[in-house]
Amino acid sequence: MKNARHLLLPLLLTGLLASGAATPSTAMARPAEGRAAAAHEAAARPDAGDLTTRLSAIPGMRVVREHPAPAGYRSIELRYRQPVDHRHPGRGTFEQRLFLLHRATDRPMVLYTNGYDLDYQDPALRTEPTEILKSNQISVEHRYFGSSTPHPTDWTKLDIWQAATDHHRIVRALRTIYPAAWISTGGSKSGMATVYHRRFYPHDVAGSVAYSAINITDDRDDSAEDRFLERVGSPECRRALTAVQRELLGARRSQTAGRIARSAAAHGDTLRIVGSADRLLEFTTLMLPERYWMGPGEQGCDRIPRPSASSAALYAWFDGVMGLQGYTDTYLRLVTASFYQLGTQLGMTERAAPQLAGMLRHPGIQRIRTLVPRDIPMRFQPRAMPDIDRWVRHHGSELLFVYGENDPVRSEPFTTGPGSRDAHVYLAPHTGHHVSLGKLSPGDRERATATLRRWAGVDGPTA
Repeated sequence: MKNARHLLLPLLLTGLLASGAATPSTAMARPAEGRAAAAHEAAARPDAGDLTTRLSAIPGMRVVREHPAPAGYRSIELRYRQPVDHRHPGRGTFEQRLFLLHRATDRPMVLYTNGYDLDYQDPALRTEPTEILKSNQISVEHRYFGSSTPHPTDWTKLDIWQAATDHHRIVRALRTIYPAAWISTGGSKSGMATVYHRRFYPHDVAGSVAYSAINITDDRDDSAEDRFLERVGSPECRRALTAVQRELLGARRSQTAGRIARSAAAHGDTLRIVGSADRLLEFTTLMLPERYWMGPGEQGCDRIPRPSASSAALYAWFDGVMGLQGYTDTYLRLVTASFYQLGTQLGMTERAAPQLAGMLRHPGIQRIRTLVPRDIPMRFQPRAMPDIDRWVRHHGSELLFVYGENDPVRSEPFTTGPGSRDAHVYLAPHTGHHVSLGKLSPGDRERATATLRRWAGVDGPTA
């Protein structure tokens, strides 16, 4: 299997890989004052008193608890009962976890199609579109992640159509309370989920903002990203990364693999899924350039260790970029669903590495099976992503794609086509995977924000 991305792993596990789509609120009041102000404002709104009653009246919806919220909002954790198989709803159900940020029923609603679990998301977190529109927001934990996992687990029911239908049912259920315009958004894998939902249910929302969303149409061909990585940044920075790769897989290989093994043992963890510390080292070393340009990028080039650096310094830097503990069995099992999706529909990267000729010991190490337990069967569906691409180019409308200039993901972007309408692609200069409208050039930022407001029916800022 080839081509797609590690859009998750350790960065996902610490909740950092939501791209620009979701950022902690910058308008949080001090805890006690914020809760008091929010309660006062909520009490003053005519729709606030019976909100939980109205939510509970939705068939299949359960109110779990309220959380501290930004001033002017209520934060409510929900569970919504979904069929495991939407084609056969009588064959079992599961509860899908949701975070609702309620502002007012006459304000727009932002659907945050979180492509992962909600364990690492602050219930008070607002996406960038939510901040811009001063809207409500519903964050959806992806099926088969976190507590939104059916038991027993039938992996064949984890696909992009089933997940899109989850989102469709949530929109339909909550629109009875929130009838104003809906906007969907997500970053990285969450942004991909935003696009997939629109492909199958194009009229659920008035517009969509997808950040750092990869568009893989041919899983057999990785040449676009290989070419990108050969050109991104300065030649000096690229040479420094290559030197690190050769150090890790050369004279310091045994020593570095030993550090990885000892670190896993110190955390009471094992490496059975990947297979060994040496296999993990080779896998992560091959992925290093891609991960580096998604993250530190231009600003981190002067901190890349030189060959004269101590082994401890080299390992600390490498671990900081790659998050090596994220590849141990405990953490890989937390994101098995992500790798299953890569291995069945989304695809997986296999990097060309001529600079490491003669240094690689594990053929096929970059294949997705390296990260998925062997007892989970997988069969790749090569038609799934080309179908998405065709829809975007020939039928997609009210779509806004945002990419970082230095992000390898943009080597295979979504693009507008002859049949797309009101669809836009923007590039944030000098930016990696963590992109936002705020990082666009001033002119592009103004145009993108105006488009978002137009879709939502919001003419200007609202206090």
